[in-house]
Amino acid sequence: MGSGEPLAFDPIEEARRQWDAHGWSDASPGMAMVTSIMRVQQLLIGRVDRVLRDLELTFARYEVLMLLVFSRRGSLPLGKIGARLQVHPASVTNVVNRLEADGLVRRVPHPSDGRTTLADITPEGRRLALRATGALNTAVFEQIALSPRQLDQLFDLLRRLRVDEGDFATTGRASTE
Repeated sequence: MGSGEPLAFDPIEEARRQWDAHGWSDASPGMAMVTSIMRVQQLLIGRVDRVLRDLELTFARYEVLMLLVFSRRGSLPLGKIGARLQVHPASVTNVVNRLEADGLVRRVPHPSDGRTTLADITPEGRRLALRATGALNTAVFEQIALSPRQLDQLFDLLRRLRVDEGDFATTGRASTE
């Protein structure tokens, strides 16, 4: 909530009650689940943003840095970054431009494909990515108010929804090119 004060009641639970009272009982569980996920997303984005703001990063910039950290050579084609992050090429260009301006990545030509440009993480970019990961692990990822078993269960449930929506194929593994 914007004021910092928690509400005295759960507004999503109240919306569900209203949904039921208006004859939409078949849809009320789905409405409550979707609305809850969207609200939790807002809350988690706020936590992540507060941690990364101190490091002068956005989550999009952090994600690109971590993709590069995880890659075998510390570099990936811009198109592959967009595909992995499931974002538009223009968004990748914008993020890489900012990272490059800050000296965290550099653009280099692909060694065997002259049409392709790689984003290559710099030593400073690698240090910042690892620092940000430590901060996120401590302040966000390790502080979720669910047990490890519950987190795994929730991940599995959300993964099923993502598969059902066509977010990714259920077979195959990502390469670390």
